[in-house]
Amino acid sequence: MLLPKFDYHQPRDLPAACGLLAELGPEARVIAGGTDLLVNLKHGRIRPKALVGLERLEELTGLDSGRGRLFIGARTSAAHLAASRSLGGGLRLLAQAAGQLGSPQVRNRATIGGNLCTARPAAELPPPLLCLDARALLAGPQGQREVALSAFFKGPGLTVLGPDEIMRGVVIPRPGLGGGGAYLKLGLRRAMEISLVNVAAFLQLAPDGRTIAQARVALGAVAPTPILSPRAAQALIGQRAGDKLFAAAAEAAARDARPIDDHRGSAAYRRDMVRVLARRALEQAWDQARGRRGGKS
Repeated sequence: MLLPKFDYHQPRDLPAACGLLAELGPEARVIAGGTDLLVNLKHGRIRPKALVGLERLEELTGLDSGRGRLFIGARTSAAHLAASRSLGGGLRLLAQAAGQLGSPQVRNRATIGGNLCTARPAAELPPPLLCLDARALLAGPQGQREVALSAFFKGPGLTVLGPDEIMRGVVIPRPGLGGGGAYLKLGLRRAMEISLVNVAAFLQLAPDGRTIAQARVALGAVAPTPILSPRAAQALIGQRAGDKLFAAAAEAAARDARPIDDHRGSAAYRRDMVRVLARRALEQAWDQARGRRGGKS
């Protein structure tokens, strides 16, 4: 399939890129890795008159730590995240998710910004980022703003990103000692598969090593957007960790899920899989929070 005709722009910095978007209007699209955009172009799902390429914007690449937060540039690839030593400890669930995104070739091209801004309900990176309380940094002609990732998604393919805004990156508060997380995905095949269900879990333990001081469970592919499960968090926080508690929290997560029937699986099956994956993710998060490697299968 041939690509449609379009003008291609390569701004040298972020202000110039935002200015181009403001000037070109709704007929322009941003391209970074292009793993989703190029497919949509080839299939004629979108026909922009111009593309604004971000390949020259080095400030959108890489990881940077400071003041208790980790900044991840929007152009950072999934392969970079999967291999990064900066994503150890309580941040490991993000590396887990990045390592399960598509094929090695796709991971080398796909970016964290693209994975978020396409706003696919089944995308790999939103659930772990939601569990890590990430915030999106959005840049536009009027300056920069921060948006909690939990408020970033508005529907399938829809976000709060303005037509003249570009995602600069995300910031994550670094978990302290006693933090652990896990990411699990279910597809019809082992690789190159869109998730039927994906689940991330994060636990922060109190100094006693058993009481859960903070908890988040995030779900993908079971609602119009990736979502946090408030019922699961409520069931977990302040309680002593254990198998019965995790089973109850997984049941609570299943009640927060809003799956639908489609050609790939029924809503009932997806809800059942939320129960299974949420329990396993919580078990693995607890193992990691206690300093154990791996986790239960």
